[in-house]
Amino acid sequence: MQHPSKKCYKSRDLIFFSCALLCLSPFVNSPVALILGFMLLSFGLIPEKVNTGTITKKLLAYSIIGLGFGINLDQAIEISKNAIGLICTSIFGVLIIGTLLTKWLKIDAKMGHLIASGTAICGGSAIAAVAPAIKAKNHQISHALAVIFILNSIALFVFPYVGHLLHMSQHAFGTWCAIAIHDTSSVVGAASAYGDEALRIATTLKLSRALWIVPLALISALAFKEGSQKIRIPFFIVFYCLAILVSSYFPQGADIYSLIFNISKHTLVLCLFLIGASISLQQFKEAGYKPLLLGISLWLMVSICALIYIQIFL
Repeated sequence: MQHPSKKCYKSRDLIFFSCALLCLSPFVNSPVALILGFMLLSFGLIPEKVNTGTITKKLLAYSIIGLGFGINLDQAIEISKNAIGLICTSIFGVLIIGTLLTKWLKIDAKMGHLIASGTAICGGSAIAAVAPAIKAKNHQISHALAVIFILNSIALFVFPYVGHLLHMSQHAFGTWCAIAIHDTSSVVGAASAYGDEALRIATTLKLSRALWIVPLALISALAFKEGSQKIRIPFFIVFYCLAILVSSYFPQGADIYSLIFNISKHTLVLCLFLIGASISLQQFKEAGYKPLLLGISLWLMVSICALIYIQIFL
């Protein structure tokens, strides 16, 4: 007769791995995956043999590389030309002010930098790329992601409403979404609700901003270098660049690139599930309300400033 504890362990493993597989499906998005992992941990349903920290770091790196296959370099550069001033100002403005606010609010430096990075470029993808470069811990990553996803959810409903209220053109609204909404998925959701042209502009411009992940990761590694430690370029950043070049200059494999890109988006969701499965309620209590306050402040700043600029100049 099988020991009751063994049955319990098998049930726990089954629940955990079933949820992990579910996160690879189209039915689970990033915020849900993070919450799902957190709930399993809260109920003690994480197998002891699963090292979520080690798996997450490796899977994040591979996911970022795969996302590179979804960026066409020539198209990204062409679209960026028309908004290069706005892009540079928004990215560096958010990073600088984010650093100042992090110090003023006395927030953990790495957590504050991750929130600022996610706001400046492309949400969860930027956080996933920067985290290994600064050797961020899982609880720092999870807090940053939680803040970004909360604001993403709000943006899906608020942006189309504001766009219609101000009678914004398709081009103007698409540009605003790409600059001020964190994750590509939320950009697509908000822009598609506004119109086809807004969706095209927003998606292309947002993907072009993903090119900035490379310099951001390098700058981050330099900024958080400890003592005489040498700067090491994270291997996945190199392969991320190669993926962009391959997909841009060898279009014959477009179908394969699209498949890799889509798989990578799902594995990124799985990463968020694993991150959620490695944090506790106590860690959230220790972080307090300040990370969310930082995220809201940066988001409102970039949203309002970008909107004013677009309304005047576009």
